Amino acid sequence: MEQRIYNVMKGAGATNIAIGVITLVVGLVTGILLIVAGAKLTAGKSKILF
Repeated sequence: MEQRIYNVMKGAGATNIAIGVITLVVGLVTGILLIVAGAKLTAGKSKILF
């Protein structure tokens, strides 16, 4: 009985770590893409006419 509980807890912990790493990577990539897009907009602001 205790072995089953341990295995379930181990699986839940591994899943939480995997989801945390994936969330971290997606956040970093999104942030980098937003910075690059903002830099492109700032660099091309002289070409924008309203």
